[in-house]
Amino acid sequence: MAEPSNTAAPLLDPGVYHPRLADLVTVSIDWLQSNWLRIAVACLIGAVIVVALFGVRRLGEKMCERDRLAMGWGRVIGRVVSRTGSLFIVMLAAKLVRGYAGAPTQVATTIDFLWIIASTFQTAIWARELILGTIEHRTGAEGYQGEALLSALGLIRLLVTVALFAIALVVVLDNLGVNVTGLVAGLGVGGIAIGLAAQGIFGDLFAALAIIFDRPFRRGDKVTYDQTSGVIESIGLKSTRIRAFGGEMRVISNRQLLDKEIQNISNRHHTRVALTIGVAYETPPDTLARVSTMLREIVEGEGAQVARASFESFGASSLDFIVQFDVPGDDWPTAHATRDRVLVSTMRRFKEEGISIPYPTQTTYTAAPDGTIIMPYPQVQPVHVENDHR
Repeated sequence: MAEPSNTAAPLLDPGVYHPRLADLVTVSIDWLQSNWLRIAVACLIGAVIVVALFGVRRLGEKMCERDRLAMGWGRVIGRVVSRTGSLFIVMLAAKLVRGYAGAPTQVATTIDFLWIIASTFQTAIWARELILGTIEHRTGAEGYQGEALLSALGLIRLLVTVALFAIALVVVLDNLGVNVTGLVAGLGVGGIAIGLAAQGIFGDLFAALAIIFDRPFRRGDKVTYDQTSGVIESIGLKSTRIRAFGGEMRVISNRQLLDKEIQNISNRHHTRVALTIGVAYETPPDTLARVSTMLREIVEGEGAQVARASFESFGASSLDFIVQFDVPGDDWPTAHATRDRVLVSTMRRFKEEGISIPYPTQTTYTAAPDGTIIMPYPQVQPVHVENDHR
């Protein structure tokens, strides 16, 4: 009869498990009797390691308490350290001192078995706390608040916990020799089904996370997208609310919002204003040569920075000059007020220089039935003045 292979099936077979346990106890007793001094020293070293790790965990708890309101990186790191489990600490110490203690194969295998379980799930816990702590740090630093954010964080915590612990379970089973191919396939199919059923919700949720981490805008910023301009009032789990400059509230899903080109006006360094000013064709060339300098002096006199002031083109009824200037800051009302002052100052300066700004004119010629041109103005008869010699 063939001997059973050393696979996962014998590990879970009660008929094989009990003899192994008895063998482990016997080997452990012999090991304790023959290596008691080395074991005692190893236990002492392990105790020091355990105490030191517990001290590190306590330090992490104090970091959480100290930075509770600050929501800084110190609190995130302290939160990760404080979630270190006691089983992990004990198994880490045992893993470190087992070689010195000369543990037999059965004892070393048991330590390795427990170490795989403790370290894998502890890594999942650390990863979860680091991810959630990073998200809370970014949201707190950017001023995201409200019930929607709490709901989002609760859902994120659930999703991250399920995903990480599912991966940890698969890793543990794989290290124990269990065939996890079917389990991984089942988890993959289930994940795809859930993703397809809730793709809209997950899409908006991940878009909200993208907004939090990528920071294209934050609450209070002035933005423009499509034909809408307004102020960000809140960033929720599914949608973002924008108070338009016209007063109405605009609500748009996070996913659709990120698909658009967004102009963050609050991050604008300056506001550029462009003006086209026409002067009459009758203006003398020497005066035309000084118009660009006049416009530059006018703009600088109002506290703006000139980007361009030059002759542009020959217009239909005027010689067109263009002036572009920058007003510091992102406040359009301030830039508009500066624009008004520049226009008034230009009118005043042109009046002093004798430069006229013509309005568009057009002359229409018509024809009589016989084809002769009818002049657009009446025929003026000459006036003859007779001298009175009386």
